Amino acid sequence: MFEQTFKNIDDTLWKDAGCSSELDYIEQTSWILFLKYLDDLEQDKKTAAELRGQTYTPIIDAAFKWNVWAAPKSSDGKLDHHKAMTGDDLRDFVDLQLFPYLKKFKTQAESADTIEYKIGEIFSELKNKIQSGYNLREVINLVDQLRFRTHKEKHELSHLYESKIKNMGNAGRNGGEYYTPRPLIRVMVKVVAPHIGETVYDGAVGSAGFLVESFDSMRSSRQLSTTDMEILQNRTFFGKEKKSLAYILGIMNMILHGIEAPNIVHTNTLAENIDDIQERDRYNVILANPPFGGKERKEVQQNFPIKTGETAFLFLQHFIKKLRAGGRASIIIKNTFLSNTDNASVSLRKELLRSCTLQAVLDLPGGVFAGAGVKTVVLFFEKGAPTKRVWYYQLNLDRNLGKTNPLTEEDLAEFLQLQKTKADSANSWSLDIADINADTFDLSVKNPNKNNETVLRDPAVILEEISALDKESAEILRTIRGIL
Repeated sequence: MFEQTFKNIDDTLWKDAGCSSELDYIEQTSWILFLKYLDDLEQDKKTAAELRGQTYTPIIDAAFKWNVWAAPKSSDGKLDHHKAMTGDDLRDFVDLQLFPYLKKFKTQAESADTIEYKIGEIFSELKNKIQSGYNLREVINLVDQLRFRTHKEKHELSHLYESKIKNMGNAGRNGGEYYTPRPLIRVMVKVVAPHIGETVYDGAVGSAGFLVESFDSMRSSRQLSTTDMEILQNRTFFGKEKKSLAYILGIMNMILHGIEAPNIVHTNTLAENIDDIQERDRYNVILANPPFGGKERKEVQQNFPIKTGETAFLFLQHFIKKLRAGGRASIIIKNTFLSNTDNASVSLRKELLRSCTLQAVLDLPGGVFAGAGVKTVVLFFEKGAPTKRVWYYQLNLDRNLGKTNPLTEEDLAEFLQLQKTKADSANSWSLDIADINADTFDLSVKNPNKNNETVLRDPAVILEEISALDKESAEILRTIRGIL
């Protein structure tokens, strides 16, 4: 049912002049979904308060409640068409009254980690792009069919929302910016193994895939107490995101997975001077896929000791500084980081090896990120002691990866098993840091267990094949001449 509803929403938005891409579809679906979620959340909180004999103070004023402006019901529980706005009336209410009202929550909220602040932040960043009030009414009616009340309902909705993010990433120019393949995220989470009581951070949070997978992993690790749930809800997951749409996606994705007021801040992570980072600002676990290929301005580069315009290299410096002593990190980065000879790359490799134990490098094939042909590696490291030995694993598959042939967890099963003991195999090996070039700190992937030599064919075989092809071509020409 939910899947068909999402499809019907997309079909309706496709007809609207204000929505022209997958990005618009998910953005517009998100703010309407959020308000429906908020209504269900308030109903649950009101019921819980009544059971305790308490009075619940609603977040949203009466005139702006979902069941007043969006889906007023008659006594039979069906939409009251006499009260439900549509057409220009509905569009004007949303644009001129609803959005301005919700924006005010940002300045009125007690702190940034409250649901009130998230409401204000979201509606300060978005605008209604649905130009037809009739299309808007149709979408609202479809969203009203969705329920966020049970764990099963939230699980199904979160799965469908992830699928929409994936489709948007595939359709957009920067697929990896919004969607990191979930099999890869799950394996990265399994390796760093965050546990309840630790903090988890992603400074390039995007759609919050690393945080929601960490939450799911920690939530299923044991029978949770009320204290455990409070810790997971409020004091475990933290993120930052620069781009407005990605920020909205991250908030909504975490909400659908069960985090009521996600600790995601809408800001440029790289605007923070890393010299100002104190112990209280650090985290136990960092998981991230920072944007690569971007070029940061000179004033942003001044926040880092190693100056470079490459966005991913600045993020890596940020993550190293943000990690607590003994903390673990897993970061995706372009494979050229391991071998580039420019001063910034060399200095950054030296800093990583000096301040952290680089435990493993997972070398991924091209095509892991749909729509992005770059080759990437995953760095697994721990803060505190210099690196003495690095274990490598090269993922060699017998097929080409792409949109229709994505990476699976099964593809990474051998890596997951071997990384526990750092064992050697046809695809894995270790490198002593004492053996690398002390000037370049080159860490490039060179599998000593794989025969990289090109096997040349015997010249006689090649000549024989050419002769056979010549004869075949001549026969075809004679047949054609006979027909003519």
